Amino acid sequence: MTWQSTDEGALREGARNAVLSCMRVKPGDRVFVIADRDRLRIGETLLAESRRAGAERRLVLLEDYGQRPFLALPDGFVDDVKAFGPTVTFYAAGGQPGELKFRIPMREFLVNQLRVRHGHMVGISAQLMKEGMRADYDVISAVTQRVFDKVENAKEIRFTSAKGSDFTAILDPQHLRWKACPGIYDSPGQWGNLPEGELFTSPVSANGVIVADVLGDYFSEKYGLLEYPAVFTVLDSRVIDVACVGKAVEQDLKGYLFGTENGDRVGEFAIGTNVGLTRLVGNLLQDEKFPGVHVAFGNPYPDETGANWRSDAHLDVVPTGCSIYVDGEEIMRLGNFAKGIIEGP
Repeated sequence: MTWQSTDEGALREGARNAVLSCMRVKPGDRVFVIADRDRLRIGETLLAESRRAGAERRLVLLEDYGQRPFLALPDGFVDDVKAFGPTVTFYAAGGQPGELKFRIPMREFLVNQLRVRHGHMVGISAQLMKEGMRADYDVISAVTQRVFDKVENAKEIRFTSAKGSDFTAILDPQHLRWKACPGIYDSPGQWGNLPEGELFTSPVSANGVIVADVLGDYFSEKYGLLEYPAVFTVLDSRVIDVACVGKAVEQDLKGYLFGTENGDRVGEFAIGTNVGLTRLVGNLLQDEKFPGVHVAFGNPYPDETGANWRSDAHLDVVPTGCSIYVDGEEIMRLGNFAKGIIEGP
């Protein structure tokens, strides 16, 4: 990739936003950046902006710890992190098949054990650094809070789309909580997927059809923005059918969903709130934050939602042009939030 001066300036702005606006790095912080060879430039820019903020810093590459994909925490990784003693960490690397078995324990180690502020950036790219990471996170935080106020005690959320989605999630606000991800993390043990702007929970049950244009995990990097949508039919919280004109996509999805325990179970129901985004780009890390809905099959993030089950799978699927109804109240029509969500009461 050839980096032009305008690219460098935009990349630095995105990194500065990640360091200062999102993770609130300041003098005295210790920033540990985990990158891979393909994203070394992004890792170096995050490191440089951390230095400008007055923090101690270190950059490591995943490839230094062995052959990928990692199916567990690799030898030496935990010792290196502990030896540095970070207060802030960034994961700026790609996702490979099976690496959820590495990334989930890594995140739990960083957030739950070390209590760092963690910016999780799986699949980050220069494009995302120049788009989603340059958004106004004060605005995104406000929109996220307004949506949270609408859904926190909701018992049912339904969404539809012109492409054919019609999906209903039944919620249990007393036992399964919502996690707001506004993009600003200034307290120990907080984390988010940057670029940010969403809130999510785990539903009690779910039924319906989802017509998705973007897929998560390693499918995001493999397929990007889908040429043909993937259609998921869900009954009693389980995927009972997957269909796609692109048969390679369909077969990959079936192998993923039905090849892991609870891989076909609805684990996450989420609403994207990054109103600074204007289009899908085919990268799940950013596209799941696009204003609208996304659903994930597999791991329900039990530490965040209170769900009482787990899975080694986690596949986000993103429909587009959605209308959203919270206990019957329309908060989004055809991809546009209601005026009260955007501007406040």
